[in-house]
Amino acid sequence: VQLQASGGGSVQPGGSLRLSCAASGFKLTTCVVAWFRQAPGKERERISRISVDDVATDYADSVQGRFTISADKAKNTAYLQMNNLKPEDTARYYCAATPIWTTSWPNKYDYWGQGTQVTVSS
Repeated sequence: VQLQASGGGSVQPGGSLRLSCAASGFKLTTCVVAWFRQAPGKERERISRISVDDVATDYADSVQGRFTISADKAKNTAYLQMNNLKPEDTARYYCAATPIWTTSWPNKYDYWGQGTQVTVSS
């Protein structure tokens, strides 16, 4: 069972990146996938999540309107499209997933990826 996050990099303010979260050993179809980020000296922040089966999503206020979460069931991969990036988006980004059996968002995540670094600077 593994989650592999990728797609991070260095961009200028206003730029875009797309992060990927590829799952192996389990199916994302019955999972909620979330993206978290953590900057040095700051607490981990959940920025977005998606219920892969019904495509329900939500976003933190800090990324609403700029980031879009999605999932490709056939590829067993979730994505985070990040547009209009700002220096304050600089952080290490992690994806996490957990199976769900209710309509409620989960409180914890069973599977975590290793993270990918995003740096936004001019």
